[in-house]
Amino acid sequence: ISVAKRTIQRYIRGVLRPTLPHGQSWKTFLANHTVWACDFLQVYDIWFRPLFAFFVIDIKSREVIRVGVTRAPTEQWTAQQLRNITPLGEGPDVIIRDNDNKFGTEFDRVANGGGMKIVRTAVKSPLMNARCERYLGSVRRECLDHIIILGRRHLANVLNEYCFRYFNKLRPHQGIRQRIPSPLASKKFTAGDTIRSIPILAGLHHDYQLAA
Repeated sequence: ISVAKRTIQRYIRGVLRPTLPHGQSWKTFLANHTVWACDFLQVYDIWFRPLFAFFVIDIKSREVIRVGVTRAPTEQWTAQQLRNITPLGEGPDVIIRDNDNKFGTEFDRVANGGGMKIVRTAVKSPLMNARCERYLGSVRRECLDHIIILGRRHLANVLNEYCFRYFNKLRPHQGIRQRIPSPLASKKFTAGDTIRSIPILAGLHHDYQLAA
């Protein structure tokens, strides 16, 4: 009897079920560990000169931990960014990074010295750092695609306002059930309240507060 391949695939699902390895889920792992992800985003200023923005985010809370901007990223510069956010070794359990040579052995040495484990993604596998890649897409779509960057200092000011004033404190995230990364920034309004709008990034985004 000759049977088509798709017929076998349709019926074999009910006969053979894969045996999954016993272990904790990704949700359980995040509940028990602090995991950061980091990556670079290349930007061009008004004169088409390249700039590099370095981001570190918390995978569980979606909070932006660090934003750094430079024209010439080196191993030493990237390692110093990690030192600045992990004083006295107070860092995450795991840091996810790609194989970019901007990290290098110096970055890994600083992390290992603080008791942090480095997890390097496979080559050409952006899904292994999906949270950070998704965040970089938000930075472009919600901020950089609408602003002409004049230089390094301007880019640093724009990203700091977007990340630490808007993204961390005002923007709800689907991945954390529409909550805001910073729990202290939660707001509650009731019917009849007078609300005033406060522009962020010259009106690109807005904050809403109770009128005095």
